[in-house]
Amino acid sequence: MSFKNLQLPDLLIAELYNDVLVETNEVSTSVKKPQKEPKQKWFLGENKKHVVIAVKDDEAVYLRDEWLQFLSSILIACKLNLGDVAIINYAKNNFSCAELSEKLSPEFLLMLDVTAKEIQLPFTVPHYQIQKYNQCSFLLAPSLQTMQGDTQEAKLEKSKLWLSLKKMFNI
Repeated sequence: MSFKNLQLPDLLIAELYNDVLVETNEVSTSVKKPQKEPKQKWFLGENKKHVVIAVKDDEAVYLRDEWLQFLSSILIACKLNLGDVAIINYAKNNFSCAELSEKLSPEFLLMLDVTAKEIQLPFTVPHYQIQKYNQCSFLLAPSLQTMQGDTQEAKLEKSKLWLSLKKMFNI
């Protein structure tokens, strides 16, 4: 492909050159647009249904691909997708429950390998037990790592998680 005959629309060129290319001594009457600072995306997804999933993964920005693939299949089974949730890697961004409530307004918070103490909840519950607190349903579970593979232990953890999610989302 040759870029010699590439023509850009006027609107795009105006956006590319929104500042003056050559300074002259003339006084400009145009108003400069304020510079937009790029937003740092600290969670994966769009949080459309206020479902927050906190995971711990030291090896990835959000979570490793095999975990994301597994989590995506769980979301599909719950009639959700990545647009409906916000996935936070707690190893990179550790917010308190109050901060998460302020920033994301979760109605459901699934904590995978994140403890109630780490997120500064005033209570603790066993894994797979749903706890309502402050207009949010909490579900704590072990790491996604424990659910990987076809071992009997992994199948048992997946089964426990699925039963709790069915209850949590009324499936």
